[in-house]
Amino acid sequence: MMKNANHTPPPDAAARRATPAVVAYATERLPPYDRAFYENVRQGMSKIGEVIVPPRDGGTFEVPAGHLFRIVSVEGPQVGDLNLWNAHDLTERFFSGKTRQLHATHVSTGDRLWSSLPNMRPLATITHDTLDWYGWDADGGGIHDVIGTRCDPYTNALLQGGEYHHCCHSNLTRALAAARRLPLAEAEPHVHDVMNVFMCTGFTHDTHQYFMKASPVRPGDFIEFFAEIDLLGGLSACPGGDCSERHSSDAAKCYPLKVEIYKPRDGALAGWKSPSRSGYSRAHGP
Repeated sequence: MMKNANHTPPPDAAARRATPAVVAYATERLPPYDRAFYENVRQGMSKIGEVIVPPRDGGTFEVPAGHLFRIVSVEGPQVGDLNLWNAHDLTERFFSGKTRQLHATHVSTGDRLWSSLPNMRPLATITHDTLDWYGWDADGGGIHDVIGTRCDPYTNALLQGGEYHHCCHSNLTRALAAARRLPLAEAEPHVHDVMNVFMCTGFTHDTHQYFMKASPVRPGDFIEFFAEIDLLGGLSACPGGDCSERHSSDAAKCYPLKVEIYKPRDGALAGWKSPSRSGYSRAHGP
């Protein structure tokens, strides 16, 4: 939150503020989104599994490379916090900050979810989004953000006092621990900043503080991803429900979320291969 200024603006203050904005990362060299390829992969795919994530809880799922998965609203407006890992190496995981810099604060069809350094490759590509109509609202809000971290019990204790055990951080930690048979203390460091699926967020116009508002998601809406490598996913059905008022709360109305796993038809992946890790040489150090 910007505090009141204590200093008088210099004579050239207006000129300093008027310098043009420059997009920090030139992305022309990124492989373009091959809509025709992904649409072809989607045609004739068959569902091979599903996972129901209960309200105020977390769950995990596995998606082989070249398969697709959907996160689906099934009973009522509910947002979810998504983690992604390399199924064979938990140290390679979703890098929300770099995804935000390469794409935008909110992601949709054609955007990729990038992995952590030193790997720096797409983990998944968004192939369909039934909420892409929302765009940006008058408050500057959008859907599916990669700016929020995840609700966690430590911040909740700092701001609200007491203990709350169903924060998304806690749900994801327990789900990962159960899936990989890890002690909670070993699982927790692998839980990372999330993609806030279905969540409507932005920054206030005046103070530029992170805000949330009621998600427009309704039963039947979904966002779909293509797994670029073998993935382990973690999903928490946020204890804030549609996040219209608050999160980390037992008062909000919450609903389950469903994850569906799809296999492409035979031959749909002809010529495709998983992306390689970053080609940067570390011969002289990072």
